[in-house]
Amino acid sequence: MIKIDLHIHTRYSGDSDITLEKLVQRCVELGFGAIAVTDHGTAEGAIKLSNEKTPFKVIVGEEIASDEGEIIGLFLKGTIPNGLSPEETIKRIRDQGGLVCVPHPFDHYRSSALQADTLNRIAGSIDIVEVFNARTIPAQNLALPGKFAESYKLLKGAGSDSHSTGEVGRAYITLPDFEGPESFLKAMAKAEIHGLRPTPAIYMRSLLRRSKKKIKKLFPGSMHPKTNK
Repeated sequence: MIKIDLHIHTRYSGDSDITLEKLVQRCVELGFGAIAVTDHGTAEGAIKLSNEKTPFKVIVGEEIASDEGEIIGLFLKGTIPNGLSPEETIKRIRDQGGLVCVPHPFDHYRSSALQADTLNRIAGSIDIVEVFNARTIPAQNLALPGKFAESYKLLKGAGSDSHSTGEVGRAYITLPDFEGPESFLKAMAKAEIHGLRPTPAIYMRSLLRRSKKKIKKLFPGSMHPKTNK
């Protein structure tokens, strides 16, 4: 069995401070056998890391903002644009031979989360439901994702949704080793969920990152530009 975090953001997301170098170091420390890099609106960082030699597998992913909410594509070959319908987003994922994962479904505190009407409409096209997200605020019905997955006989996943190095691995799954998307789906049938709920410090760091990003957009010369690594 190996450990895998299915939802990680790097500095290619814009709202994360995790460099690829720091991510590799952290995942080695935690003993991960695989990770999925799922940056917002781009697969660039995931592709770059997948082409480097790492002691763990790297799944190229992307968290894509459809016009009804976010959908994660796994095992991608390139970036899929934001703003498409959920159906077209899923079609683009399938065209690349990828898998469809729904992050933080039903989350009432995220405008980016897919809600019941959309989820029921596209359920037949979903492979994996993220039933544990380490950033989900507990003050809501946390059982809904799991019940949805069970009602449609969908695979259950988990991810840290990390935007800082210390968050990596706060949620993960253990499963048999795999090679490629088909093997991954078979391994997912035996996956076990592990995770920790968020702390106030996580939200405070996120607020600070968003504030810095807004300031940088308003006053481009007020901060030194950061390069992606």
